[in-house]
Amino acid sequence: MPDSIVSQFEKLLNGRHPCMIIVTPEESFALGIIREAVLRTPLICKVWKINGGLRDGLISDHPPIPDTEHAAAALYYQLRQKEVSVDVFLDLSPHLRDARTLRLLRDLIEYRTENGGHVILIDHSDEFPDIIHREGTPFEIALPDDKEIEFLVRSTLRRFAAQQEITAEMSPDDFRVVRRHLGGLTRRQIERIVIESVVGDDRFDIDDLETIALRKRQFVSGAGLLEFVSAPASLDEIGGMNRLKTWLSKRQDVFSAEARDFGLTAPRGILLLGVQGAGKSYCAKAIATAWNRPLIRMDVGALYDRYIGESERRLRDALHQSERMAPVVLWIDEVEKAFASAASRSTDGGLSQRMFGTLLTWMQEHNAPVFLVATANDIEALPPELLRKGRFDEIFFVDLPDVQTREAIFRIHLQKRNRNAQSFDVRALATASEGFTGAEIEQAIVSAMHEVFRSGSEITTDAIRHSIESSPPLSVTQAEKITALRSWAAGRCVPV
Repeated sequence: MPDSIVSQFEKLLNGRHPCMIIVTPEESFALGIIREAVLRTPLICKVWKINGGLRDGLISDHPPIPDTEHAAAALYYQLRQKEVSVDVFLDLSPHLRDARTLRLLRDLIEYRTENGGHVILIDHSDEFPDIIHREGTPFEIALPDDKEIEFLVRSTLRRFAAQQEITAEMSPDDFRVVRRHLGGLTRRQIERIVIESVVGDDRFDIDDLETIALRKRQFVSGAGLLEFVSAPASLDEIGGMNRLKTWLSKRQDVFSAEARDFGLTAPRGILLLGVQGAGKSYCAKAIATAWNRPLIRMDVGALYDRYIGESERRLRDALHQSERMAPVVLWIDEVEKAFASAASRSTDGGLSQRMFGTLLTWMQEHNAPVFLVATANDIEALPPELLRKGRFDEIFFVDLPDVQTREAIFRIHLQKRNRNAQSFDVRALATASEGFTGAEIEQAIVSAMHEVFRSGSEITTDAIRHSIESSPPLSVTQAEKITALRSWAAGRCVPV
C-alpha cells in the first residue's frame, strides 16, 4: 500500500470532512487505504455491506451486528451510537432511491458534522443523488504509477513462488517494456495478468509480453470507453498529404531524451478537419504506425451517462487511463459529435460544456506522452475554443484529392487487391473521378470488382469508370456544405 495515498486520505480525516465519496472498481484497495489511515487515528471504524450488515472495519473476525443488513437499519443504528467513528458503506447508492434511507444518510452526515466522525461511501459507479454530491468530498484513487506497478509485479511473483517453484528472468530494459504495457490497468488486473503469465510454464519473462498485451487490450476495451485499434496502416499507403507526412517525419524523434536535452517539447496533438471520407481516420492509424505507438480510440458515444457527475468522471478516467498507457496515440474520431452542444446554449444543463472544459484542461495540462489526434467533419459544430491557437500543435485541412493524388489512391487500392496498376489507365480514372474522396475511389473499385466477379470476367478500366459514373460523390450531393467547409479552412488551416 503506497504511503502517499494513505497520507492523502489521512489529511481528509484530520480535516474533518464529514462525508467522503470514493468511486472506484478497486473496493478492496479503497478499504485498505481507509483501514491504514484510521489506524493512525484514535477513531474506530464500521463497514456495512448488504450481505452481512454492519461490522467492525478493523478486526475482520468480529461477527456482524444483528439486524443491520438493511441499509436504513444500519444508518439508524449508527445514528444512535455516541461513539466517534468512521462509517464505511459499500454500494449504498442503489438503496438511496428509498426516501427513508436517503433521509437517514443525510441525518448521519449531519450528525458527523456536528459531533465528529466520518461517513465514507465506496461505490463502483457515481449514482448518488445530487444532495449527497453536495455534501460529499470526492477522493480519487489513481491508477498505479511505474513504482507501484513494479511493486505489484514483484509482490505477486513472491506470493506465487511461496506456493510453487517459478523462474523470473528479465533484463531491466525488458522489464521496462513489460511495466509500460501494464500501465493504465487496475491493481487487480495487473495481479491477474502476472499470475496468468506464470501459470502453465512456471516462468515470467519477456516471452509473456504477448499474453500481457492481449489481456490488456481485453481489459481496456471491456471498459467501453477506450479500445485498442489495430494500426497496420503505413504512411506510404496514403496518397498525397505530403505536408502532413513531412510534419510527422520531422517530429518522429522529438519524444526522445536527446530532444528533451536539446530543449524541445513533445508535440501534444493535431486536429484533422476535412471532408468526410477523405482519409482522416486512416491518417490516425498511420501516425501510430509511423511513430511505433499503440493507437487507442475513445468511444465518445459511451461517455455520456444519465447520472449527474458520472459523464465528467468517465471522461477524466479515460484521459487519465490514456496517460498511464503512454506513450500512445489517442484518437478521438468525429470530436464534434462528442461536444457539439458546447458550441451552443444547449438544454443538457451545461453537461457538454463541462465535458468540453474537462477535455481542454487536460489538453493544456497533461504531461504524459499522449499524442492526441482529433478528427472532425463539421466545423460549425466545433466549439470555437477548440480551434484557438495553442490547443493543438497544428490544424490540418484534408481537402478533396487533386488529380495526382487520385492517381496515387487508385494505384494503392488496386495493388491492395492484387491488381497491377500498370494494366489500368489510371490517369483516365483519376480524371473521371473529379470530386471523389479516397473512400469513394476505393468503393468504386470494390463495386466494379463485384460486378465483374458476378459475370466471371476480370476488372478493367471501363468497369471502374462505369462504377464512378453511376455513383455521384459527396461533393455533388452535399456541394453547399463542402464548399462552405473549404471556404472556412482557406487561410485558417494547413492543407495536408
